[in-house]
Order: sequence, then structure tokens, then C-alpha cells
Amino acid sequence: MRKQNGFSLIELLIVIAIILIIAAIAIPNLMRARMAANEASAASAVRSISVAEASYYNSFPSIGYAPTIAELGFTSPCNPTPAHACLLDNNLATAIPGSPGHAGYQMLATGINGGSPVNVDFVAGATPTGPNQTGSRDFCTVTDAVLRMQPTAGGLPVSALAACLAYPIAR
Repeated sequence: MRKQNGFSLIELLIVIAIILIIAAIAIPNLMRARMAANEASAASAVRSISVAEASYYNSFPSIGYAPTIAELGFTSPCNPTPAHACLLDNNLATAIPGSPGHAGYQMLATGINGGSPVNVDFVAGATPTGPNQTGSRDFCTVTDAVLRMQPTAGGLPVSALAACLAYPIAR
């Protein structure tokens, strides 16, 4: 009789089945963790946009708040101007609808003039690029810098003052 080396086909199939069962348990948890990380990144990005808007308002009082998120970003080399204020990382400033976004979210910041020659208010919003895949909540803030969120409805980030104020305050 010859001694058998290696594993039998049944033993290999059992090992593969065990690996598949473990993967089936782990993958949903991994996706939830990724969505939570994307949502934390989006909330942080909206806060960063809010801080950048306040700095823009102080740096360019004849304009007020930035008309769009692009004005908060930069070009290289960066010399602050109203068109490129060098206040916000360009990855965020270019994560607008139609782009791949940033960490699974697309962003908008909109200056609101309210009949004044300068922008006296702003709205900054973020919504997932893939609703319930890259995130499940929309985020926004206005001039008061209070972070608000609600379950995502998909579509574009909020850009109206009243719409953002209707979101519940994030806790």
C-alpha cells in the first residue's frame, strides 16, 4: 500500500464551504462599516465647508459667502482670490454632482444673497453618490454652522436655506 499525501476533494470542499460561510457573515458588516466611515467623512466635510465659508466671508466682505463650493478651493500655486480662496481642500471643492465625489458623497455649497448685493447666507450639503450603498444619510449646514442630517432621498445635495433648516439637528 502506498501512503496518501495531500487532501481529499471532500476535505477541500469542506474548507471552501467554511470560508464562504465566514465571508457571508463578514461582508455585510464590512459594508456597514464602510458606509459609517463615509458618513463620518461627509459630516466632517460639511463642517469644513462651513468653516471655509466663514473664512471666505471675512476675507472677501464685498462678496460675502462664496457663491459656489469651487471658489473655496485652490489652484496650484495658490494665491487667494475670490475665485480660488485656498480655504478648502480641492478634493472637497471638486466633489460636486456629476463628479466621482469624495468618500462616496457629493457636495454643494451655495451662497445666498437674499436681495442684497453680497451673499448674506450659505447652504452646504452632502448626499451619497450611491444612496444606501455609499451612505444612507444627507447632511447640511447653514450660516448658523449647526450640522443637520436626515435619511437620504437620493438626488442632489440640498441647496436651499429652508430645505436645510427642515432637516433635524444631528446629535
